[in-house]
Amino acid sequence: MRAILAAWGVMDRKVWVCDSFEGLPRPGITGYIQDIGDRHYKFKDLAIQMEEVKDNFRKYNLLDDQIVFLKGWFKDTLHNVPGPIAVLRLDGDMYGSTMDSLTHLYPKLSIGGYCILDDYGDIPCCKQAVDDYRRENNIKCKIIQIEGTDHGHVYWRK
Repeated sequence: MRAILAAWGVMDRKVWVCDSFEGLPRPGITGYIQDIGDRHYKFKDLAIQMEEVKDNFRKYNLLDDQIVFLKGWFKDTLHNVPGPIAVLRLDGDMYGSTMDSLTHLYPKLSIGGYCILDDYGDIPCCKQAVDDYRRENNIKCKIIQIEGTDHGHVYWRK
């Protein structure tokens, strides 16, 4: 996203990188019963350090004041992200992380903006969170499968 803004010379937008940078939370702290038994917190390779992410932006000369890092669990931090949001890209893996992301950020997504979700097609609790949120908020926008992805990525336009 930052590269697209740079290519188009867009200087008045921010790219928010929101992550715990510690992997995924233990199911007990998410507050959602749908996450009971989830084992994502055990996968240490999901804990990418913030400095490594920054290095990736630096490598392409894209680390600047248009990138904002927000460290912490989604349930504790995402309310701090301002709107409006043009493109919302979510990769929460768990029911709680996905639901917290949608709850805090989707209302800030601009009409005509895009909501992109990883793992909708291959992690059942992620799909359940999306489906529950859409049903509870009467979202009827058509979900579109992103061709060529290997993890069931989808999107819709608000």
